[in-house]
Amino acid sequence: MSFFKNIFSREAKKETLDNGLEKTKQGFFGKLSRLLSAKSKIDDDFLDDLEEIFITSDVGVETTIKILDRIKKRVARDKYANSQELHKLLCEEITDLLIENDRENQLGDFEVPQNSRPYVIMVVGVNGVGKTTTIGKLAYQFKAAGNKVMLGAADTFRAAAIEQLDIWGERVGVPVVKQLQGSDPAAVAYDTLQSAVANNIDVVIIDTAGRLHNKKGLMDELTKIRQVMDRVVPGAPNEVLLVLDGSTGQNAFEQARQFSAATKVNQLAITKLDGTAKGGVVIGISDQFQIPVKYIGLGEGVTDLQVFNKREFVESLFGENKK
Repeated sequence: MSFFKNIFSREAKKETLDNGLEKTKQGFFGKLSRLLSAKSKIDDDFLDDLEEIFITSDVGVETTIKILDRIKKRVARDKYANSQELHKLLCEEITDLLIENDRENQLGDFEVPQNSRPYVIMVVGVNGVGKTTTIGKLAYQFKAAGNKVMLGAADTFRAAAIEQLDIWGERVGVPVVKQLQGSDPAAVAYDTLQSAVANNIDVVIIDTAGRLHNKKGLMDELTKIRQVMDRVVPGAPNEVLLVLDGSTGQNAFEQARQFSAATKVNQLAITKLDGTAKGGVVIGISDQFQIPVKYIGLGEGVTDLQVFNKREFVESLFGENKK
């Protein structure tokens, strides 16, 4: 029974991915298809047109140049000559460019390493990117996978942030450790981890303030939270998860730059990909900052937050699943 359940689960996940990337696919892949059908050979004009497609899809200039250089070398070496071969070449080169996350080969979706309990995730990002919603969805998925989950409301700057996290805790059925607005965020994180250890919690997710990413005070605050958590659970947090809104294009690049410079971001969650044609931002940000994309948001449902798989992402983006 579990065999068929897994098959249906994979099929549902793939359908969600395909549907969620539809706008990006129509823009990016639609332009690419027209280019491939209009050009009979890979020359400078073709590469110029390809460059424009990548840049207008928010892949980013640096990553676009890197992809084009890879294509030129492959064409010179392997003598790719037709559109079908180029299509395959692009899929391979973009897949290789993306940073692989630890869930793609080592762990199943929303599994927790046995030697890392509680597994602590500190979530960072500016207001409005879907940070609290992402935390709620993560809590739901980790709990559905059989883990005991606890949330920490360390965004004490906004009263609404505490209330929103509380609502998600009730909805998902997981405890939320909180204090009053204006409390020391590091103290909330400390209390959360102490409670997690005492109650044998498997996964702890800590919310943090989402004020402007270029404010030094906020970055100092994040450093303090990390240091306090490490005292309770050595090595915590296991993940510093930066949440970015995929629909913001180049703004997402700037946020990634600021946060990765100020704190040890080691995973990315890119949200709202279902509502934008700018899904190329996933490729550019992962490559430029050498940080793996861990999760992607593809809709409003709690199961529409998926563990990122770079091969499935590229196949869906290029429409290979329909062949």
